[in-house]
Amino acid sequence: MLKTYDCDHLARIALPLGGIGTGTVSLGGRGDLRDWEIVNRPAKGFIPGERFSGKPFFALWSKPKGGEAVTRALEGPLDLSLYEGASGSDSANHGLPRFADCSFAAAYPLGQVQLSDPHVPVRVRLEAFNPLVPTDADASGLPVAVLRYHLHNPTQNKIDVAVCGSLPNFVGSDGTEGAADKNRNRFRQRKNISGLFLDSRDVDQRSAQWGSLALSTTARSGLSARTAWLKAGWGTSLLDFWDDFSHDGQLENRRSDGQDAPMASLAVSTALSPGQSKTITFLLTWHFPNRMTWTPGKDDCCGDEDLIGNYYTTQFSDAWDAAAKIAPQLNRLEKQTLSFVSAFCQSDLPHEVKESALANLSTLRSQTCFRTPDGHFFGWEGCGDDSGCCLGSCTHVWNYEQATAFLFGDLSRSMREIEFLHAMRADGMMSFRVYLPLSRALDFDKAAADGQMGCIVKVFRDWQLSGDDAFLQKLYPQVVKALEFCWIKGGWDADQDGVMEGCQHNTMDVEYYGPNPQMGFWYLAALRAAEEMANYLDDPNFAGRCRTLFDQGSRWLDEHLFNGEYYEHLIKPPRRASDVATSLQLGMGGKVLGNPDYQLGPGCLVDQLIGQLLAHICGLGYLADKRHVRKTLKSIWKYNRRAPLKKHFNCMRSYALDDEAALLMASYPGERPHNPFPYFTEVMTGFEYTAAIGMLYEGQEKTGLQAIRDIRDRYDGRKRSPFDEAECGHHYARAMVSWAAVLALTGFRYSGVERQMHFAPRDGTAFWSTGYAWGTCKITKSAHSARIELQVLHGTLPLHHFTLTDYGTYTFPRARSLRPGRATAFIIKL
Repeated sequence: MLKTYDCDHLARIALPLGGIGTGTVSLGGRGDLRDWEIVNRPAKGFIPGERFSGKPFFALWSKPKGGEAVTRALEGPLDLSLYEGASGSDSANHGLPRFADCSFAAAYPLGQVQLSDPHVPVRVRLEAFNPLVPTDADASGLPVAVLRYHLHNPTQNKIDVAVCGSLPNFVGSDGTEGAADKNRNRFRQRKNISGLFLDSRDVDQRSAQWGSLALSTTARSGLSARTAWLKAGWGTSLLDFWDDFSHDGQLENRRSDGQDAPMASLAVSTALSPGQSKTITFLLTWHFPNRMTWTPGKDDCCGDEDLIGNYYTTQFSDAWDAAAKIAPQLNRLEKQTLSFVSAFCQSDLPHEVKESALANLSTLRSQTCFRTPDGHFFGWEGCGDDSGCCLGSCTHVWNYEQATAFLFGDLSRSMREIEFLHAMRADGMMSFRVYLPLSRALDFDKAAADGQMGCIVKVFRDWQLSGDDAFLQKLYPQVVKALEFCWIKGGWDADQDGVMEGCQHNTMDVEYYGPNPQMGFWYLAALRAAEEMANYLDDPNFAGRCRTLFDQGSRWLDEHLFNGEYYEHLIKPPRRASDVATSLQLGMGGKVLGNPDYQLGPGCLVDQLIGQLLAHICGLGYLADKRHVRKTLKSIWKYNRRAPLKKHFNCMRSYALDDEAALLMASYPGERPHNPFPYFTEVMTGFEYTAAIGMLYEGQEKTGLQAIRDIRDRYDGRKRSPFDEAECGHHYARAMVSWAAVLALTGFRYSGVERQMHFAPRDGTAFWSTGYAWGTCKITKSAHSARIELQVLHGTLPLHHFTLTDYGTYTFPRARSLRPGRATAFIIKL
């Protein structure tokens, strides 16, 4: 495991268990299941069931030979914050006896809970996961939480044991809307699994809350089950269950008697000889097909036109079918998941880099992301407690994240196709939020300067990683239009001098007026990417135009925006309202003419070099004087870091507090505008990572790694969940830029077009992934040469050239397609 959390750092842990686009249920730090977000919406804090008649939990019964039986909930102690309420503790299952000691270990998507108690004769370890296999979105998009209880008998006596899982049938409710209605639970047995299938007779089959659940086990013997608990008042139903299970570890069934949301319980009994260990595996699966659009039509709210569906539910007929099909694949899926996690964790990257990269992958599986039945991948910016936050695969947010492209290339390319083939007008204006269904894709009809430029760069990145010329040829005409849109009258670069000056809506949710580094570097990166694509497709006129504008713009930014320490914003408000192109103006409030509100001005912006970061990732070189780039990053550390934050004034949201350390969104070493952009006093991890990874690329490892440690120290399990870096909502997409730290420290780049791989000449073992294949690379340097051992662990890697940057290149006699098997070894001479 990558990291272990002691008993003082468990309270906020919530590790999401679920696939890409399926929703999740989270494993709490003490072994509980919380945040049941599987019914097409976020549901923070939602734990289904009634207070005294049962919420989801697992329990252990154990009886040593000749001794007394002991029954415990398979959870650690309650956190002290859960003790108080109007009627006592309102924690789920608060009255159940628990284990005395607990710790949590994780290397996402793997979570382990260690449970022990001097009064329980069995030691227990819960191993929980959902398959995560980079490059295979289907294998990583399964609606399942695998819960494996590892039981060990440390004594000299035989112990009879049983593990029981209980779950209310809450089909019809998502934690905010709907209700169960004549739901039913049925016991089923198949070749590979046995368990309980939970569905409903009367919940409307057109509703978002309609679907099914299943609780099953791979155990082949010792089974008993309840399809309902006793229908009774007060706490009698829970008492009846506890007495029944505590008697002998077996369950006797009860009649549902018209209960709308009957409890279901499944138990597995076995025996442990002295010193023996056994595992009992449960599968929790779900199937909720009716996802509704994030942009309901005015005349069809939640009607047929607003039903967009889920990709994962097209793969299974219901939750039981999901369990039956997943169970036979479980060993293979777990082996592939362990292969990925082991290869990544055993690499020689710093701990904080591995932790931040892996933990933020959980966002791909949260309700932030989903896939429609055609396979297209979409994302909110993040999640509110009970609804998505900021719809539309927002380009200026999703520009930052790098995990999708390097781990799931097909999903990344599907986003480019939506942006350029569905969300872009004929004149080249890209709607930075896409409405659904796709027939409404352009209804938002607003452009974002950074969003549009970033998408151009990402077409180049995704083409290079995939080596798919057909993909480039299909999107290239749209790329040209998107860039030409900068040059329209009243546009971002209407005078075509390589500098963005017009009304620039951007990721700060405001419009900047005049040249600034954030949009300036995005624009330069887009010009370089377009130049490369144009040259490849034999379009010299457009390539030449892009190069001319790039050269002009790069010189101008260095000469006019670099103040000796960093790049700043030269505010140039429009002289009259008619100077601002209507199609660009979003109107977020504040003054526009004269001295406009919400500008950066002379501030030191934490992510001013985001365009340069993407250029490094894509191999596009420096966009400005590299001495200025390096000085700027040093200035961000000098002026923006606060450690601690106790004396820092913040007029907006607080994502870091008190004794914590962070990089501010902006600092003002000199004069500050009267009313800067709204977020200037805040702290947000995606922006911090952007600066930190820029530092890593420029060799400023001490400060870059410290900035990443500052973030992860805040998400320590005690104060915040390590698997939920928030910005405008939980599980915020921008934080997945953390994956780029892996690229920066290893120097990894790959071109499927040239079939060439690049690494920095560092001794050690690195993890690599192209989005279509992944593996490891071991580099061992000697006085005059370097030995390379390249291992493909999954997928196929087309390769002709291997380069150690500033060291040398090895060219294979002919292009190869490397596959899993023995490592390929070769020597590069200095």
